[in-house]
Amino acid sequence: MFSSKKRLDKAYATAKIIDFDDASKFIIFSDCHRGDNSFADDFANNRNIYFHALKHYYAEGFQYCELGDGDELWENLSFNAILNAHKNVYMLMRLFHKANRLHMIWGNHDMVYRNPAYVKKHLSTYFDPKIGEDVELFGDITYHEGIVLKHCKTGQELFLTHGHQADWWNYLFWKWSRFMVRVLWKPLNVMGIADPTSPAKNYTELIKVERRTKKWIAENNNLLTIAGHTHRPRFPKPGDIAFFNDGSCVHPRSITGIEIEHGKISLIKWQIATKEDGTLQIVRVLLEGPKRLQDYKTETIL
Repeated sequence: MFSSKKRLDKAYATAKIIDFDDASKFIIFSDCHRGDNSFADDFANNRNIYFHALKHYYAEGFQYCELGDGDELWENLSFNAILNAHKNVYMLMRLFHKANRLHMIWGNHDMVYRNPAYVKKHLSTYFDPKIGEDVELFGDITYHEGIVLKHCKTGQELFLTHGHQADWWNYLFWKWSRFMVRVLWKPLNVMGIADPTSPAKNYTELIKVERRTKKWIAENNNLLTIAGHTHRPRFPKPGDIAFFNDGSCVHPRSITGIEIEHGKISLIKWQIATKEDGTLQIVRVLLEGPKRLQDYKTETIL
């Protein structure tokens, strides 16, 4: 059985390399868990917030990195049901892809995307009922287990992955977990009962996953690492173990993510706020940062 170390080593060794500089801009989200708009679809509550935020980032020239569990393919058998439920979101992501600004990572809930044949079959085109034929969706898109953002001048690397590599059950036995979710936990989720196997809803498991990930980072010269999976935002201070987590897009009434811009990193939240006249608006809130990427120097943590 592979250890967390070997799984993370593999994700890093096989990662897609993306060169960037201080003019580059990235928005990093994960754990959207886009579903079919049923009562079990946690994303549905925040889809307007997410769409507004992503539209902002597209207009501002950001590249979009999605760190896994974008689509909820444990609860849902069909991607088509998810596409039809959130068509506006996928049309916006399609624009990112056409502009070569979309970078996708698979997680445990969409682990089927590690199979290129599956991706080609389900994501390359979609049926447009208006014209009665298939049209391009994501074309030749490729999903990765990891992505490395490499700074052109400093050589600094930022390692992006979902993070379930440090969660042996959800990495090795994801098919069993998927079966349990579809048969047992989805109906119970509708009634408000949480899945105890999920690290996002099981604090003991969450701490174990974070501890294993931090250990791997420390053993790899404090490689700046950004993950998702646990849904818990993390933003370390320079000098600490460089383990970042972008949170999720299924927080109650808000989404969190990580921005990289002007050579700096920030943790942000988008939420609905009430103006003084009683109308609602979607606002961006800075939670942590911005901190210079260079302040997180690669070094051995004792």
